[in-house]
This record gives sequence, structure tokens and C-alpha cells, in this order.
Amino acid sequence: MIGTSLRDLYKPRKGKSKRASSYDTTGGNRDYLKVYPGDVVDVCNITGSGCITHIWMTMAPLEDTLEEYLHRKVVIRMYWDGETNPSVQAPIGDFFGMGHGITRNFSSAPLAMSPEDGRSLNSFFPMPFGKQARIEIENNADDPIKFYFYIDHEIYDEEIDSPLRFHALWKRELTDGIKDEVSNALFEFGGKNTTGDGNYVFFEAEGKGHYVGCNLNIHNLRMTREWNWYGEGDDMIFIDGEPWPPSLHGTGMEDYFNTAWCPTQEYNSPYHGIILGGGPNWSGKVSYYRFHIQDPIMFDKSIKVSIEHGHNNNRSDDYSSTAYWYQTEPHKDHPIILPVAKRIPLADILGFNEDDMKKCFDY
Repeated sequence: MIGTSLRDLYKPRKGKSKRASSYDTTGGNRDYLKVYPGDVVDVCNITGSGCITHIWMTMAPLEDTLEEYLHRKVVIRMYWDGETNPSVQAPIGDFFGMGHGITRNFSSAPLAMSPEDGRSLNSFFPMPFGKQARIEIENNADDPIKFYFYIDHEIYDEEIDSPLRFHALWKRELTDGIKDEVSNALFEFGGKNTTGDGNYVFFEAEGKGHYVGCNLNIHNLRMTREWNWYGEGDDMIFIDGEPWPPSLHGTGMEDYFNTAWCPTQEYNSPYHGIILGGGPNWSGKVSYYRFHIQDPIMFDKSIKVSIEHGHNNNRSDDYSSTAYWYQTEPHKDHPIILPVAKRIPLADILGFNEDDMKKCFDY
């Protein structure tokens, strides 16, 4: 198919431009779906050969005020070509680029949260399909919502030109570090990781394809007045079952995200950025993104994308992420998403206690 650069815009194209949207089919102005708690609703079910080119979505309360952490309580799933296990599964806010159940204005090449206050959710990832594309929304919130959407796509008279399909998977984990009963220098820098065991794993896949990026959200759970940088964890990407050290081994979390020197400044660029920079002494919650659009990471049989949680996996923090990739089907079955109680972010550190943690994590 013709590319999407400025240089290609004058070239003739094959296919038809289509849209599925929530417009009021009566001609009125109620341009939304009513989605009640517990509802699972198809927002599109497209047949034929084609490609989704853009998705815009936003939500509002049906009554009263916007529910807290709504963007962690509503789940988006996508299915290609009649599959029954979704290729895409994530809380809606995390899928569109940011975790913690909140939204912020940011702009990248494939994903953006636009004003007002980041509640306009946009994806420009191309999502090809050979026979069918189905997208569903599940409302796990306490209250009903208004759900607005555009799903812009193209339909072709010929077969789609790739066997790869778009995938995205969200996960959350309270990382298992060491006890904070050693010197701060040993806690932050001690030990050696020569296996990659115990790393935080963004995703594992089997098949042929390429990894195209992720967002990573960390809540620093360590309370100390000593140096409390949560990073130092090396990224390790294992291709086709290779042993440690993998051919793609990095030097630190902030380095993988194309930043440096324990950053706190918020920054957006097309392929990397910091949406949420955290508090004093690297406290609180942060959100990073890195997209491999110009440098996709290819695999022929399998891939495991991982990162240490602190040097040598010494830190115990609240990690969540969404990974994005393209691969041949069938894919490994994605597990059922965590129940909503285990998706809700922990309170900010000053109000956080063990009971809060038990609501989100098994001991």
C-alpha cells in the first residue's frame, strides 16, 4: 500500500475510506453510546480486507461528575479475522499512552492525549485485517458513561499486503525486590544480574514480527530521605530464545527511554517522552513512552521484552505497562485482564498503607 509520508500524498491510492462512529443516527446531537456498568459493547465490527488508520475516543459521565480512575476501569479489546482471544487488551487510558488511571496532554507519533486535559484519546497505529476487525469496550466502572468514538479505516478490493497483525497488552506487577535493610549504596547499586531472571516482563510473544514500543508507569513505593532514584534497571530484549546476555542489552531505564541523568522534566517527542515526571527525590508516579517506529525490533520465532526493576531487580515498586507489536497469527493467548479492584492505582505515598496494597496485589 502507498505510504503516509508527505512525499507520498500526491500518489493515487486504492481502496475506500470508511468510518464507524457514535454519531446520532436520528440526525440529533446525542452522538454517544450509553455504556452501563458491566456492559460489553462492540463499537465496530468491520468485514472485508482493510486497515484501521485512526481511532479517536472520549468518555463522559452520563450523570454527575467524572468517576475517579475511569480510564483504568474501562477496557478496550480488539479482535482480528474472527479470533476469539483478543490481540489487543488494555485499560483504555493505558492503551492510549498513559497509566495511573489518569490523562495528561501529550503528543507522540502513534498516540496522543489531546485537550481538554488529555481526555481526547487518539491512535494512529495502522491496524490491518484480512477478513474482520472488531473492537469492544467493557465498562467496569461504578457509573454509566457516555462513550464517543471515530474509527477511521480503509477497505480494499484485494487481500491485505501483510500477514502481521497489530497487538497490544497491558500488565501490572508489584515488583519483588530485596529488603530495604542494607546501605543505600548497596540497595541502589549492589549485586550483579547475569541471567535476566526476575526482570519485569512487558510481554512475551511467539511467531514472526516486530516490537514497536511501550509505555511504562512506575509508582515509587520506597519511603526514604536517602537517594531514592527508582531507575538503574537495564532493559533486556531476548530474541528467538537467545540466552543471557541478549543481543539487545541496555544500560538503564532512563537510557532505554532516550532520556538521561535520572530525569524529572516532562517532555514529549514523536518517539519518546516523559508524560509524568514524579515528585521530589523521585517520589510518586511517573510515566514514560518509547516507540520503535524508525527502529522496530524484529523477531523470527519469539521475543521477550524485559527490564530490571532497579539495578539487579533490587526495588519493589508498582509497575504497569502497555506493549505494542505486530506479529503473525495465531498469537499466544492473552490472560484475562486483572479485575478492576486490582487495576486501581495505589494512593499517593503519604496516604498509602498495607491494606491499600492488599486490594491490588496478592501476597
